[in-house]
Order: sequence, then C-alpha cells, then structure tokens
Amino acid sequence: MAAGTLFKQIKAIAPTISVGVMTADWMNLGADLALMEQAGVTLLHFDVMDGCFCPMMTLGPPVIKAIKTPLLKDVHLMIDEPLDKLEQYIKAGADIVSVPVESRHIHRSLQMLAAMENVNDPARGILRGLVLNPGTFIESIIPLLDEVDMVTLLAVNPGWGGQGFFPATRYKLQQLKAIFNAAQRDILICLDGGITRNNIADIAALGPDVIVTGSAVFDGKAPLENARFMLEILQNL
Repeated sequence: MAAGTLFKQIKAIAPTISVGVMTADWMNLGADLALMEQAGVTLLHFDVMDGCFCPMMTLGPPVIKAIKTPLLKDVHLMIDEPLDKLEQYIKAGADIVSVPVESRHIHRSLQMLAAMENVNDPARGILRGLVLNPGTFIESIIPLLDEVDMVTLLAVNPGWGGQGFFPATRYKLQQLKAIFNAAQRDILICLDGGITRNNIADIAALGPDVIVTGSAVFDGKAPLENARFMLEILQNL
C-alpha cells in the first residue's frame, strides 16, 4: 500500500537526518546502530548500487533483511532496472524505497510500490521516493507527482567518493518547492550528498525535510556526538 502512517510520522519529526549505514563500522555494526537509537535517529539509509547505474557495488536485499533494528529502513536503489527487484527489497523490510527518475519504467515502479505491503507494519505503508541526479532536469518529476511521497535531490554524483555539495542543488530545491506548490502536493524533500558537520546548518536552512548523512556521522571517532549534533542543528531551526 502507499504511504499510510509513515508519511505522517516522518512529517512530524522533520527536519531530520537519515544516517547512511555504509560508512558505519561493520565489524561493530550492532553497537553503532545502538548509538544511533541513543542519539534519537529514526531513519537508517541504505545505498544500493549495482555497478551499472553507478560504478560502485554495495549491498542487496539479504544484507538489508539481516540488519535487525527498530530504525526505519530507508532504501535508495541506485540500480538500472528496479522494476523486477522491488519486491525483494520490500520483503527485506524496506519502509522507504527511492528509485532513480532516470531508470526505466519509473512510473510502473512507483505504481507497483503503491500496491505492496510493509512487512514491518502494514499500517505504515511504503513511502515511495524519486531521486534525481545532479544533471537531471527537475521538470522530469512533473508527470509523476501523483505517485510519489518524497523527492530526493542528489548533491553529488552517485558512486564517486570525495565530492563536495553541488552548489546548484540550492537552486534545484527552490524549483522543486515551486513545482509542489503549483501542483498543491504535499511531498517530502530530501537532500543527499556532501553533507558535513561544517555545512549542515546552511543546508538545513534551505528547508528540506530529510538530510542524508553517513561519513559525517560515522567518522570513526564520535558517531553518537555527531548524530546528536546534526539533529540538534535541525531541531533548533
């Protein structure tokens, strides 16, 4: 089913962070996730890369399913052909599934997600997300507005490390808000890529609902303090 109580839950805590699990200490993953719960984090972000849509390969449904956590599983599919793989990720416990607007059969993918049931809690529904690469025109989402609950703007090119926040993302976010207002649609806005302790206050001031951050939290030194710092910035806007 499409997003039920889940949309309202995230809207109620926005702005908030979704913490990328890829940069956690996987030899001590349980301890790191416990620290995220302690910090007050609600969303755990999974970057799924297939080596085709972007150059890196990461994880898939078995890993997502194996991670036991009360945090909501925010799954970002950076894959060429999501359509026939969506069910695997839903069965793995995904609460949010975001697919690239550039992928094939994107409208059908969103329709299929609307018909699926959240295995963690059917009342939550599945929150359906669209993701735009930095070079993708914002207008490409317009035909899909009735099928989406969240739009993510990537502020880096997916699959390449060491990139900074793409400055034009600020303008694209303004465009996105104008499109939502014109269509009278209440859709969550997410920013993903290049978020650090040093720039999160500036990024938060742009007005997103969700900010994805991974390495800036799991820096190998103070994940609990980093997560708390970022949440406090957002909560004190």
